Amino acid sequence: MSRRYLFADEAGDFEFRVGNNISRYFIVCTMTLDDCVIGNDLLELRRQLAWEGLPVGSYFHASEDKQVVRDRVFKQILDGHYAFRIQATIMEKRKALPKIRPTAERFFQYGWYYHFKHGVVGRLPEGDELLITTASIGTKKGQAVYTGAVNDVVGQHLPKQRWKTHFPKSEADPCLQAVDYCTWAIQRKWERGQTAAYDRVAPYIEYEFDLWSHGKTYHY
Repeated sequence: MSRRYLFADEAGDFEFRVGNNISRYFIVCTMTLDDCVIGNDLLELRRQLAWEGLPVGSYFHASEDKQVVRDRVFKQILDGHYAFRIQATIMEKRKALPKIRPTAERFFQYGWYYHFKHGVVGRLPEGDELLITTASIGTKKGQAVYTGAVNDVVGQHLPKQRWKTHFPKSEADPCLQAVDYCTWAIQRKWERGQTAAYDRVAPYIEYEFDLWSHGKTYHY
C-alpha cells in the first residue's frame, strides 16, 4: 500500500447573477502526486527569487504574483519533470438549476462530488492511501461547513481507513501554491479565452470536464 497526495483548489465565486467582476464559471481543480518534492523545490525557488531581488510575497499566488515571478514559478512546476496529474471540473454557473445552488456550500459540495467521483477515484491505484489537502477559507464557521462537505464527499467513495483530509492556509504548503497556478491557467482559458499558460499546463491534465456542456438553458 502506497500513500498518494491530492492538493485541491477552486476558482470562481458563488455569485449567481450577471455583473462586473463576477465569474461565469466555478472550477474545482486537483493535483495528484506520488510525493511532495515539487513543494520543497518551490520553497527553494522562493529563496532564490528573493536573492535575485524579485518581488516575491510570503507565498506564491498566481493571480497576484508579478509576471516575472509567475514565469519562473510556471517554469519550475512544468519543466521540473515532476510526476503529477491535474483534474478539473468546469461548472458554468448560469446552467445550474436553482435546487443545486440554494447555498454556496451546497453548490460547492455538488461540484466536489462529481469531480471526486469522476475525476479522481477511478484514477487511484487500488488500495492506496490518500492525503487530501485543500486550502482553508474565511471564518471558522464557514470552514467547518466546507470541511464537512469535502469529508462527506470523500467518505462516500473511499473506505475511511484509506484517507485523511487537511485544511491549512495556502501559504503553509507550497504544493497548494502549485495547484493554484494550474487552476489559474485553466480559469484563464475558460473565463477569458487566454490559453498561453493553459497550453503549458495541458500535457499534465488527465481530466477536464465541462459538467453542463450539454445544457442549453440559462437560469439567470
